[in-house]
Amino acid sequence: MESSYSLPETIAGMKVHFVGIKGTGMCALAELFFRSGAHITGSDRPEKFYTDEILGQLGIPYREDFSEANLPAVLDLVIYSAAYSPETNVELKAALARSIPVLKYTDALGAYSQRFDSSGIAGVHGKTTTTALTGTLLQGLGLPAQILVGSAVGNFGGRSTLVLGDQFFVAETCEYRRHFLSFHPRRIVLTSVESDHQDYYPTYESIRAAFVEYANRLPAGGELIYCADDPGACDVVQIVKQTRQDITFIPYGFHAEGPYRITGIKNEEERTLFTLQAFPVTFKLSVPGKHTVLNAAAAVALTLSIRKQYLGNESVDEAALAALIQALESFRGSKRRSEIIGEVGGILIMDDYGHHPTAIKTTLEGLRAFYPRRRLVVSFMSHTYTRTAALLEEFADALQAADVLVLHKIYGSAREQYSGGVTGRTLYERTAALKKHNLYYYDEFMDALPFLKQALRPGDLFVTLGAGDNWKLGKALLEELQHEEHDRLCL
Repeated sequence: MESSYSLPETIAGMKVHFVGIKGTGMCALAELFFRSGAHITGSDRPEKFYTDEILGQLGIPYREDFSEANLPAVLDLVIYSAAYSPETNVELKAALARSIPVLKYTDALGAYSQRFDSSGIAGVHGKTTTTALTGTLLQGLGLPAQILVGSAVGNFGGRSTLVLGDQFFVAETCEYRRHFLSFHPRRIVLTSVESDHQDYYPTYESIRAAFVEYANRLPAGGELIYCADDPGACDVVQIVKQTRQDITFIPYGFHAEGPYRITGIKNEEERTLFTLQAFPVTFKLSVPGKHTVLNAAAAVALTLSIRKQYLGNESVDEAALAALIQALESFRGSKRRSEIIGEVGGILIMDDYGHHPTAIKTTLEGLRAFYPRRRLVVSFMSHTYTRTAALLEEFADALQAADVLVLHKIYGSAREQYSGGVTGRTLYERTAALKKHNLYYYDEFMDALPFLKQALRPGDLFVTLGAGDNWKLGKALLEELQHEEHDRLCL
Protein backbone atom coordinates (compact mmCIF):
# COMPACT_ATOMS: atom_id res chain seq x y z
CA MET A 1 0.00 0.00 0.00
CA GLU A 2 2.82 2.37 0.87
CA SER A 3 4.81 4.28 -1.74
CA SER A 4 8.61 3.93 -1.65
CA TYR A 5 9.04 7.63 -2.52
CA SER A 6 10.80 9.82 0.05
CA LEU A 7 10.88 13.59 0.00
CA PRO A 8 14.29 15.30 -0.06
CA GLU A 9 15.72 16.62 3.18
CA THR A 10 14.47 20.09 2.34
CA ILE A 11 11.28 20.90 0.45
CA ALA A 12 12.29 24.52 -0.13
CA GLY A 13 12.83 25.12 -3.84
CA MET A 14 11.02 21.96 -4.99
CA LYS A 15 8.67 22.40 -7.94
CA VAL A 16 5.45 20.46 -7.26
CA HIS A 17 2.31 20.26 -9.38
CA PHE A 18 -1.07 19.24 -7.87
CA VAL A 19 -3.68 17.60 -10.12
CA GLY A 20 -7.06 18.20 -8.49
CA ILE A 21 -5.71 21.01 -6.32
CA LYS A 22 -9.13 22.29 -5.22
CA GLY A 23 -9.92 19.20 -3.16
CA THR A 24 -9.93 19.85 0.58
CA GLY A 25 -6.99 17.56 1.37
CA MET A 26 -5.11 18.48 -1.80
CA CYS A 27 -5.39 22.21 -1.16
CA ALA A 28 -4.29 21.68 2.45
CA LEU A 29 -1.24 19.63 1.45
CA ALA A 30 -0.38 22.17 -1.26
CA GLU A 31 -0.44 24.89 1.40
CA LEU A 32 1.89 22.90 3.67
CA PHE A 33 4.35 22.38 0.79
CA PHE A 34 4.02 26.06 -0.11
CA ARG A 35 4.74 27.19 3.45
CA SER A 36 7.80 24.89 3.42
CA GLY A 37 9.22 26.85 0.49
CA ALA A 38 8.13 24.71 -2.47
CA HIS A 39 7.01 26.27 -5.76
CA ILE A 40 3.43 25.09 -6.33
CA THR A 41 1.28 24.91 -9.46
CA GLY A 42 -2.00 23.09 -9.95
CA SER A 43 -5.00 22.21 -12.05
CA ASP A 44 -8.61 21.24 -11.51
CA ARG A 45 -12.11 21.52 -12.92
CA PRO A 46 -13.66 24.98 -13.42
CA GLU A 47 -16.37 24.50 -10.76
CA LYS A 48 -15.95 26.94 -7.87
CA PHE A 49 -15.13 25.62 -4.41
CA TYR A 50 -14.25 27.29 -1.11
CA THR A 51 -10.59 26.41 -1.72
CA ASP A 52 -10.49 28.80 -4.70
CA GLU A 53 -10.30 31.65 -2.20
CA ILE A 54 -7.56 29.97 -0.17
CA LEU A 55 -5.42 29.31 -3.23
CA GLY A 56 -5.93 32.91 -4.32
CA GLN A 57 -4.87 34.25 -0.92
CA LEU A 58 -1.71 32.16 -1.05
CA GLY A 59 -0.97 33.25 -4.59
CA ILE A 60 -0.73 29.66 -5.85
CA PRO A 61 -1.34 29.60 -9.64
CA TYR A 62 -3.65 26.92 -11.02
CA ARG A 63 -5.46 26.20 -14.28
CA GLU A 64 -9.11 25.23 -14.51
CA ASP A 65 -8.59 22.54 -17.10
CA PHE A 66 -6.31 19.57 -17.68
CA SER A 67 -3.60 19.85 -20.30
CA GLU A 68 -0.04 18.71 -20.81
CA ALA A 69 0.78 22.40 -21.17
CA ASN A 70 -0.10 22.95 -17.49
CA LEU A 71 3.03 21.08 -16.42
CA PRO A 72 6.02 23.41 -15.85
CA ALA A 73 9.13 22.73 -17.92
CA VAL A 74 11.07 22.00 -14.73
CA LEU A 75 9.17 19.80 -12.31
CA ASP A 76 10.24 17.62 -9.36
CA LEU A 77 6.98 15.97 -8.30
CA VAL A 78 3.32 15.58 -9.27
CA ILE A 79 0.69 14.87 -6.60
CA TYR A 80 -2.80 13.85 -7.67
CA SER A 81 -6.23 13.45 -6.12
CA ALA A 82 -7.80 10.00 -5.96
CA ALA A 83 -10.54 11.45 -8.20
CA TYR A 84 -8.09 11.15 -11.11
CA SER A 85 -6.11 8.28 -12.56
CA PRO A 86 -2.68 8.04 -14.22
CA GLU A 87 -4.36 5.86 -16.85
CA THR A 88 -6.83 8.53 -17.95
CA ASN A 89 -5.63 12.00 -16.89
CA VAL A 90 -3.61 13.75 -19.58
CA GLU A 91 -1.34 15.57 -17.12
CA LEU A 92 -0.48 12.43 -15.18
CA LYS A 93 0.25 10.57 -18.42
CA ALA A 94 2.56 13.36 -19.52
CA ALA A 95 4.38 13.45 -16.19
CA LEU A 96 5.00 9.71 -16.30
CA ALA A 97 6.25 10.01 -19.87
CA ARG A 98 8.78 12.57 -18.59
CA SER A 99 9.82 10.21 -15.74
CA ILE A 100 8.60 12.70 -13.13
CA PRO A 101 7.61 11.06 -9.82
CA VAL A 102 3.81 10.85 -9.55
CA LEU A 103 2.21 10.32 -6.13
CA LYS A 104 -1.38 9.81 -5.04
CA TYR A 105 -2.47 12.26 -2.31
CA THR A 106 -2.37 9.65 0.46
CA ASP A 107 1.15 8.54 -0.51
CA ALA A 108 2.31 12.16 -0.62
CA LEU A 109 0.78 12.75 2.82
CA GLY A 110 2.64 9.67 4.06
CA ALA A 111 5.93 10.92 2.63
CA TYR A 112 5.32 14.31 4.26
CA SER A 113 4.61 12.67 7.65
CA GLN A 114 8.08 11.06 7.63
CA ARG A 115 9.61 14.49 8.12
CA PHE A 116 8.09 14.99 11.59
CA ASP A 117 7.13 13.43 14.88
CA SER A 118 3.71 12.59 13.46
CA SER A 119 0.35 11.65 14.94
CA GLY A 120 -2.50 10.15 12.91
CA ILE A 121 -6.13 10.49 13.94
CA ALA A 122 -8.33 7.68 12.67
CA GLY A 123 -11.80 6.20 13.13
CA VAL A 124 -15.09 5.68 11.35
CA HIS A 125 -16.52 8.69 13.23
CA GLY A 126 -15.02 11.72 14.91
CA LYS A 127 -11.62 12.01 13.25
CA THR A 128 -12.23 15.42 11.66
CA THR A 129 -13.49 17.09 14.83
CA THR A 130 -10.78 15.42 16.96
CA THR A 131 -8.06 16.66 14.60
CA ALA A 132 -9.52 20.18 14.56
CA LEU A 133 -9.76 20.20 18.37
CA THR A 134 -6.17 18.98 18.68
CA GLY A 135 -4.95 21.77 16.44
CA THR A 136 -6.86 24.33 18.50
CA LEU A 137 -5.29 22.97 21.72
CA LEU A 138 -1.79 22.86 20.25
CA GLN A 139 -2.20 26.47 19.22
CA GLY A 140 -3.42 27.37 22.71
CA LEU A 141 -0.32 25.79 24.25
CA GLY A 142 2.03 27.28 21.65
CA LEU A 143 3.51 23.95 20.52
CA PRO A 144 5.49 23.81 17.24
CA ALA A 145 3.19 21.66 15.12
CA GLN A 146 1.50 21.48 11.74
CA ILE A 147 -2.08 20.23 11.49
CA LEU A 148 -4.02 18.92 8.49
CA VAL A 149 -7.78 18.34 8.75
CA GLY A 150 -10.20 16.91 6.20
CA SER A 151 -12.47 19.95 6.45
CA ALA A 152 -12.31 23.72 6.84
CA VAL A 153 -11.98 24.78 10.49
CA GLY A 154 -13.21 28.10 11.85
CA ASN A 155 -10.39 28.30 14.39
CA PHE A 156 -7.91 27.87 11.53
CA GLY A 157 -9.25 30.92 9.71
CA GLY A 158 -11.57 28.79 7.58
CA ARG A 159 -8.71 26.62 6.30
CA SER A 160 -7.87 22.94 6.70
CA THR A 161 -4.30 23.57 7.85
CA LEU A 162 -2.61 25.25 10.77
CA VAL A 163 1.13 25.89 10.79
CA LEU A 164 2.62 26.59 14.24
CA GLY A 165 6.11 25.15 13.70
CA ASP A 166 7.94 22.23 12.16
CA GLN A 167 8.59 19.67 14.91
CA PHE A 168 5.25 17.83 15.12
CA PHE A 169 2.62 16.89 12.55
CA VAL A 170 -1.00 15.91 13.28
CA ALA A 171 -3.22 14.71 10.45
CA GLU A 172 -6.62 13.17 9.90
CA THR A 173 -5.97 9.77 8.33
CA CYS A 174 -8.60 7.87 6.34
CA GLU A 175 -9.41 4.17 6.51
CA TYR A 176 -11.04 3.94 3.06
CA ARG A 177 -9.07 1.54 0.84
CA ARG A 178 -6.45 1.41 3.62
CA HIS A 179 -5.23 4.88 2.70
CA PHE A 180 -3.86 5.45 6.22
CA LEU A 181 -1.25 2.73 5.74
CA SER A 182 0.90 5.28 3.90
CA PHE A 183 1.15 7.40 7.05
CA HIS A 184 4.08 7.18 9.50
CA PRO A 185 2.64 7.73 12.99
CA ARG A 186 4.38 7.85 16.34
CA ARG A 187 0.95 8.23 17.94
CA ILE A 188 -2.49 7.14 16.75
CA VAL A 189 -5.83 8.29 18.07
CA LEU A 190 -8.51 5.66 17.43
CA THR A 191 -12.00 7.13 17.86
CA SER A 192 -14.25 4.34 16.59
CA VAL A 193 -14.36 1.16 14.53
CA GLU A 194 -17.49 -0.38 13.03
CA SER A 195 -18.82 -1.62 9.70
CA ASP A 196 -18.63 1.04 6.99
CA HIS A 197 -17.46 1.50 3.38
CA GLN A 198 -19.19 -1.75 2.50
CA ASP A 199 -18.09 -1.42 -1.13
CA TYR A 200 -14.51 -2.07 0.07
CA TYR A 201 -14.95 -3.68 3.50
CA PRO A 202 -17.82 -6.19 3.14
CA THR A 203 -17.67 -7.26 6.81
CA TYR A 204 -16.88 -5.75 10.18
CA GLU A 205 -13.90 -8.10 10.46
CA SER A 206 -12.41 -6.75 7.23
CA ILE A 207 -12.51 -3.11 8.34
CA ARG A 208 -11.28 -4.07 11.81
CA ALA A 209 -8.29 -5.81 10.21
CA ALA A 210 -7.34 -2.56 8.45
CA PHE A 211 -7.32 -0.63 11.74
CA VAL A 212 -5.25 -3.39 13.38
CA GLU A 213 -2.75 -3.12 10.53
CA TYR A 214 -2.61 0.66 10.96
CA ALA A 215 -2.04 0.36 14.73
CA ASN A 216 0.79 -2.05 14.06
CA ARG A 217 2.56 0.69 12.07
CA LEU A 218 3.38 2.33 15.40
CA PRO A 219 7.09 2.05 16.24
CA ALA A 220 8.38 0.70 19.54
CA GLY A 221 7.58 3.32 22.16
CA GLY A 222 4.59 4.58 20.15
CA GLU A 223 1.21 5.37 21.67
CA LEU A 224 -2.30 4.19 20.81
CA ILE A 225 -4.87 6.58 22.29
CA TYR A 226 -8.29 4.95 22.01
CA CYS A 227 -11.93 5.44 22.94
CA ALA A 228 -12.77 3.04 25.76
CA ASP A 229 -16.49 3.60 25.08
CA ASP A 230 -16.31 2.28 21.53
CA PRO A 231 -16.56 -1.54 21.23
CA GLY A 232 -14.74 -1.63 17.90
CA ALA A 233 -11.84 0.49 19.13
CA CYS A 234 -11.53 -1.75 22.21
CA ASP A 235 -11.69 -4.80 19.94
CA VAL A 236 -8.76 -3.49 17.89
CA VAL A 237 -6.79 -2.72 21.06
CA GLN A 238 -7.27 -6.24 22.42
CA ILE A 239 -5.96 -7.73 19.17
CA VAL A 240 -2.97 -5.38 19.00
CA LYS A 241 -2.08 -6.00 22.66
CA GLN A 242 -1.50 -9.68 21.89
CA THR A 243 1.64 -8.89 19.90
CA ARG A 244 2.63 -5.32 20.79
CA GLN A 245 3.88 -5.05 24.34
CA ASP A 246 6.28 -2.36 23.11
CA ILE A 247 3.67 0.39 22.70
CA THR A 248 1.60 2.34 25.24
CA PHE A 249 -2.20 2.14 25.29
CA ILE A 250 -3.99 5.26 26.56
CA PRO A 251 -7.79 5.02 26.97
CA TYR A 252 -10.20 7.95 27.11
CA GLY A 253 -13.95 8.19 27.63
CA PHE A 254 -16.64 7.59 30.21
CA HIS A 255 -15.50 3.99 30.75
CA ALA A 256 -11.77 4.64 30.59
CA GLU A 257 -9.36 3.93 33.39
CA GLY A 258 -6.77 6.62 34.01
CA PRO A 259 -6.36 10.36 33.57
CA TYR A 260 -8.68 10.79 30.59
CA ARG A 261 -11.77 9.23 32.15
CA ILE A 262 -14.72 11.61 31.69
CA THR A 263 -16.11 11.97 35.19
CA GLY A 264 -18.93 14.43 34.60
CA ILE A 265 -20.93 16.10 31.83
CA LYS A 266 -23.85 18.55 31.72
CA ASN A 267 -25.43 21.08 29.37
CA GLU A 268 -25.81 24.66 30.51
CA GLU A 269 -26.96 27.65 28.44
CA GLU A 270 -26.05 26.07 25.10
CA ARG A 271 -22.66 24.98 26.34
CA THR A 272 -21.41 21.55 27.39
CA LEU A 273 -19.39 21.30 30.59
CA PHE A 274 -17.28 18.24 31.41
CA THR A 275 -14.53 17.05 33.73
CA LEU A 276 -11.61 14.63 33.38
CA GLN A 277 -10.21 12.36 36.09
CA ALA A 278 -6.73 13.90 36.23
CA PHE A 279 -7.61 17.60 36.28
CA PRO A 280 -9.38 19.63 39.02
CA VAL A 281 -11.06 21.95 36.49
CA THR A 282 -14.18 22.14 34.34
CA PHE A 283 -13.79 22.19 30.56
CA LYS A 284 -16.36 23.95 28.39
CA LEU A 285 -17.45 23.40 24.79
CA SER A 286 -19.66 25.57 22.61
CA VAL A 287 -20.22 22.73 20.11
CA PRO A 288 -23.01 20.27 20.98
CA GLY A 289 -22.92 16.56 21.68
CA LYS A 290 -21.63 13.87 23.98
CA HIS A 291 -19.59 12.66 21.00
CA THR A 292 -17.86 16.07 20.89
CA VAL A 293 -16.90 15.65 24.54
CA LEU A 294 -15.33 12.29 23.67
CA ASN A 295 -13.44 13.92 20.80
CA ALA A 296 -12.28 16.68 23.14
CA ALA A 297 -10.98 14.13 25.66
CA ALA A 298 -9.02 12.44 22.85
CA ALA A 299 -7.62 15.80 21.75
CA VAL A 300 -6.52 16.64 25.30
CA ALA A 301 -4.80 13.25 25.61
CA LEU A 302 -2.95 13.66 22.31
CA THR A 303 -2.01 17.29 22.95
CA LEU A 304 -0.57 16.51 26.37
CA SER A 305 1.37 13.56 24.92
CA ILE A 306 2.92 15.90 22.34
CA ARG A 307 3.59 18.49 25.06
CA LYS A 308 5.30 15.83 27.19
CA GLN A 309 7.56 14.92 24.26
CA TYR A 310 8.35 18.58 23.60
CA LEU A 311 9.09 19.57 27.22
CA GLY A 312 10.50 16.26 28.44
CA ASN A 313 8.07 16.02 31.36
CA GLU A 314 4.37 15.39 31.85
CA SER A 315 3.50 17.86 34.58
CA VAL A 316 0.58 20.15 33.68
CA ASP A 317 0.74 23.46 35.54
CA GLU A 318 -2.05 25.97 36.10
CA ALA A 319 -1.05 28.06 33.10
CA ALA A 320 -1.23 25.05 30.77
CA LEU A 321 -4.62 24.02 32.20
CA ALA A 322 -5.94 27.55 31.75
CA ALA A 323 -4.73 27.54 28.13
CA LEU A 324 -6.48 24.19 27.50
CA ILE A 325 -9.74 25.48 28.99
CA GLN A 326 -9.64 28.68 26.97
CA ALA A 327 -8.77 26.86 23.73
CA LEU A 328 -11.59 24.30 24.11
CA GLU A 329 -14.13 26.99 24.87
CA SER A 330 -13.01 28.95 21.78
CA PHE A 331 -13.56 25.99 19.45
CA ARG A 332 -16.31 26.66 16.91
CA GLY A 333 -16.30 23.39 15.01
CA SER A 334 -15.40 22.62 11.42
CA LYS A 335 -17.21 22.83 8.14
CA ARG A 336 -20.20 20.45 7.92
CA ARG A 337 -19.81 19.35 11.57
CA SER A 338 -22.70 20.91 13.52
CA GLU A 339 -21.97 24.01 11.43
CA ILE A 340 -24.37 26.87 12.07
CA ILE A 341 -25.37 28.29 8.69
CA GLY A 342 -27.44 31.12 10.11
CA GLU A 343 -30.53 32.13 12.06
CA VAL A 344 -33.56 34.03 10.84
CA GLY A 345 -36.94 34.63 12.42
CA GLY A 346 -35.95 32.50 15.42
CA ILE A 347 -35.19 29.49 13.16
CA LEU A 348 -31.65 28.17 13.59
CA ILE A 349 -30.24 26.48 10.45
CA MET A 350 -27.39 23.99 10.77
CA ASP A 351 -25.52 21.51 8.56
CA ASP A 352 -23.86 18.27 9.66
CA TYR A 353 -21.93 15.59 7.77
CA GLY A 354 -23.25 12.69 9.87
CA HIS A 355 -23.91 9.89 7.36
CA HIS A 356 -23.54 6.64 9.33
CA PRO A 357 -26.34 5.51 11.68
CA THR A 358 -24.12 5.78 14.74
CA ALA A 359 -23.05 9.32 13.84
CA ILE A 360 -26.64 10.29 13.05
CA LYS A 361 -27.88 9.01 16.39
CA THR A 362 -25.17 10.70 18.47
CA THR A 363 -25.50 13.95 16.51
CA LEU A 364 -29.27 14.17 16.94
CA GLU A 365 -29.10 13.17 20.60
CA GLY A 366 -26.43 15.81 21.15
CA LEU A 367 -28.50 18.49 19.47
CA ARG A 368 -31.54 17.49 21.52
CA ALA A 369 -29.58 17.87 24.77
CA PHE A 370 -27.86 21.10 23.67
CA TYR A 371 -31.05 22.77 22.41
CA PRO A 372 -33.74 21.24 24.66
CA ARG A 373 -36.37 23.86 23.83
CA ARG A 374 -36.05 23.67 20.05
CA ARG A 375 -38.07 21.41 17.75
CA LEU A 376 -35.65 19.30 15.69
CA VAL A 377 -36.47 19.36 11.96
CA VAL A 378 -34.13 17.25 9.81
CA SER A 379 -33.47 16.85 6.09
CA PHE A 380 -31.47 13.65 5.55
CA MET A 381 -29.85 12.42 2.36
CA SER A 382 -28.25 8.98 2.60
CA HIS A 383 -24.82 8.51 1.03
CA THR A 384 -24.06 5.44 -1.13
CA TYR A 385 -26.43 2.64 -2.04
CA THR A 386 -24.21 -0.05 -0.49
CA ARG A 387 -24.11 1.65 2.92
CA THR A 388 -27.87 2.29 2.87
CA ALA A 389 -28.64 -1.30 1.91
CA ALA A 390 -26.27 -2.79 4.48
CA LEU A 391 -27.50 -0.58 7.35
CA LEU A 392 -31.13 0.03 6.37
CA GLU A 393 -32.66 -0.91 9.73
CA GLU A 394 -30.00 1.04 11.63
CA PHE A 395 -30.70 4.16 9.56
CA ALA A 396 -34.45 3.90 10.16
CA ASP A 397 -33.88 3.57 13.90
CA ALA A 398 -31.32 6.38 14.18
CA LEU A 399 -33.56 8.88 12.38
CA GLN A 400 -36.35 8.50 14.95
CA ALA A 401 -34.77 11.24 17.07
CA ALA A 402 -36.03 13.96 14.69
CA ASP A 403 -39.33 15.67 15.50
CA VAL A 404 -39.92 16.31 11.80
CA LEU A 405 -38.02 14.28 9.21
CA VAL A 406 -37.67 14.88 5.47
CA LEU A 407 -35.96 12.16 3.41
CA HIS A 408 -34.58 12.29 -0.14
CA LYS A 409 -33.09 10.06 -2.81
CA ILE A 410 -29.74 8.38 -2.18
CA TYR A 411 -26.61 10.34 -3.02
CA GLY A 412 -24.63 7.79 -4.98
CA SER A 413 -20.88 7.38 -5.31
CA ALA A 414 -19.00 6.89 -8.57
CA ARG A 415 -16.68 4.45 -6.81
CA GLU A 416 -19.37 1.89 -5.89
CA GLN A 417 -21.04 -0.78 -7.97
CA TYR A 418 -24.55 -1.60 -6.74
CA SER A 419 -27.20 -3.68 -8.49
CA GLY A 420 -29.74 -4.09 -5.67
CA GLY A 421 -33.13 -2.47 -5.28
CA VAL A 422 -32.65 -0.17 -2.29
CA THR A 423 -33.54 3.48 -2.99
CA GLY A 424 -34.28 6.59 -1.00
CA ARG A 425 -37.93 5.60 -0.96
CA THR A 426 -36.98 2.21 0.49
CA LEU A 427 -35.40 4.03 3.44
CA TYR A 428 -38.52 6.19 3.72
CA GLU A 429 -40.75 3.12 3.90
CA ARG A 430 -38.59 1.42 6.54
CA THR A 431 -38.48 4.62 8.59
CA ALA A 432 -42.24 5.07 8.22
CA ALA A 433 -42.77 1.63 9.74
CA LEU A 434 -41.31 3.06 12.96
CA LYS A 435 -42.18 6.74 12.70
CA LYS A 436 -45.92 7.24 12.14
CA HIS A 437 -46.03 11.04 12.10
CA ASN A 438 -44.13 14.04 10.71
CA LEU A 439 -42.26 12.06 8.07
CA TYR A 440 -42.05 13.35 4.49
CA TYR A 441 -40.32 12.38 1.26
CA TYR A 442 -39.06 14.60 -1.56
CA ASP A 443 -36.89 12.80 -4.08
CA GLU A 444 -35.13 16.04 -5.04
CA PHE A 445 -34.18 17.93 -1.91
CA MET A 446 -34.91 21.38 -3.35
CA ASP A 447 -38.53 20.30 -3.86
CA ALA A 448 -38.88 20.34 -0.06
CA LEU A 449 -38.20 24.08 0.12
CA PRO A 450 -41.86 25.27 -0.11
CA PHE A 451 -42.93 22.73 2.50
CA LEU A 452 -40.18 23.76 4.92
CA LYS A 453 -40.95 27.46 4.55
CA GLN A 454 -44.51 26.69 5.59
CA ALA A 455 -43.73 24.11 8.29
CA LEU A 456 -40.86 25.76 10.15
CA ARG A 457 -41.67 28.09 13.03
CA PRO A 458 -39.72 30.34 15.43
CA GLY A 459 -37.69 28.31 17.89
CA ASP A 460 -37.05 25.41 15.47
CA LEU A 461 -33.65 23.93 14.69
CA PHE A 462 -33.43 22.86 11.03
CA VAL A 463 -30.55 20.52 10.18
CA THR A 464 -29.40 19.28 6.78
CA LEU A 465 -27.78 15.94 7.59
CA GLY A 466 -25.67 13.56 5.52
CA ALA A 467 -22.72 13.37 3.14
CA GLY A 468 -24.80 14.33 0.10
CA ASP A 469 -25.40 17.79 -1.29
CA ASN A 470 -28.67 18.59 0.51
CA TRP A 471 -26.68 21.22 2.42
CA LYS A 472 -27.73 23.42 -0.48
CA LEU A 473 -31.30 23.20 0.85
CA GLY A 474 -30.32 24.84 4.14
CA LYS A 475 -28.45 27.60 2.35
CA ALA A 476 -31.39 28.26 0.00
CA LEU A 477 -33.84 28.23 2.90
CA LEU A 478 -31.78 30.76 4.84
CA GLU A 479 -31.54 33.07 1.84
CA GLU A 480 -35.27 32.95 1.10
CA LEU A 481 -36.27 33.49 4.72
CA GLN A 482 -33.83 36.39 4.98
CA HIS A 483 -35.32 37.99 1.87
CA GLU A 484 -38.84 37.57 3.20
CA GLU A 485 -37.91 39.05 6.57
CA HIS A 486 -36.19 41.97 4.86
CA ASP A 487 -39.28 42.61 2.78
CA ARG A 488 -41.49 42.58 5.89
CA LEU A 489 -39.24 45.03 7.70
CA CYS A 490 -39.28 47.37 4.72
CA LEU A 491 -43.09 47.54 4.55
